[in-house]
Amino acid sequence: MNDGPSSDLERWRLVLGAPAAGMTGLDGETAAMDAALSWLYGRDPDLAERGVRGGGSGDSNLTAVDWLDDVHRLFPQETVERLERDAVERYDIHEIVTDPEVLARVEPNPALLRAVLRTKHLMNPEVLALARRIVTEVVRELMARLATEVKHGLTGTRLRRPSNFRQARDFDFRGTVRANLAHYQPDSKRLLIEKPRFTSRGRRHTQPWQLVLLVDQSGSMVGSVIHSAVTAACLWGVPGLRTHLVAFDTNVVDLTSEVTDPVELLMKVQLGGGTDIARAVRYGAGLVDAPRRAIVAIVSDFYEGGDEGALVRTVHGLVGQGTHVLCLAALDETANPDYDRALGRRLADVGAHVGAMTPGHLAEFVADRIGR
Repeated sequence: MNDGPSSDLERWRLVLGAPAAGMTGLDGETAAMDAALSWLYGRDPDLAERGVRGGGSGDSNLTAVDWLDDVHRLFPQETVERLERDAVERYDIHEIVTDPEVLARVEPNPALLRAVLRTKHLMNPEVLALARRIVTEVVRELMARLATEVKHGLTGTRLRRPSNFRQARDFDFRGTVRANLAHYQPDSKRLLIEKPRFTSRGRRHTQPWQLVLLVDQSGSMVGSVIHSAVTAACLWGVPGLRTHLVAFDTNVVDLTSEVTDPVELLMKVQLGGGTDIARAVRYGAGLVDAPRRAIVAIVSDFYEGGDEGALVRTVHGLVGQGTHVLCLAALDETANPDYDRALGRRLADVGAHVGAMTPGHLAEFVADRIGR
């Protein structure tokens, strides 16, 4: 791989593109870097209007496969990931995730996973099989990272009870003192221990709780869909908790049966369409068996396309029966909230918790409730 431009002047030439062609000459791999950047960013009309990078000095016959080979050869990995992300998310170059030759070369990363989920409806079965590799590898990495975060959030509450199994770490100091007070010797100010006490540690028995995750699958929520699917998989099988996962747009799809296989689940998600949160919350309310042992978490941007009044009334009813309602604007590792704050305030006014939570924070919230 090239060490990059040899001077600050060459770096500025690469940043500014064709309009700065008179600044300095480029040759060899530096010229190839300029061509690769121009192939991508030269199509940006806003930049062209500002004269930052003109209509592209790259080879007009360059294909996405050729371009991908070039950027992997010319740039460091962190730059490659940024270029690939801009290609699929900023310029909608679908060949990056729909061309089998490209998919065979591309390095899986979260940006490409989002692109696959947005464009899988364009793929034939052969391409879809290749795209699944991206989904599988990125989900595996997310599972490894989020499982640790969720496990930490789910640290079990513990109950101390008497035990005949004696080991130093389980010595019950207070219980021992109380049990042997009759043997206290005032003259020497000593307490004789005839009956040491020990405790065992075991998880507190809890009645089952329900977690109902309602996830907006409109196109803008793709990141939250991914993290919700992986979080649900991490929470599946937690003692004392039944997890449901429901995706919605204007329709509602119960994906609970797929929670144990987040790859298959994500491949079935259909992104796009409108948003009817009220309908989804009504469905979620119907899943609740024991209201005071239920958590309903709505993951959405809360730009309601349905009946806002009906949504507020349904949430109010859930809160009134003792159900914990979480309105989560984001459910990823950055927890960057982007939602309709006016509707959020209305939901908060009727008792919902409104804001943003990472998977770890959600797990802590769940653990706090089921550990009571």
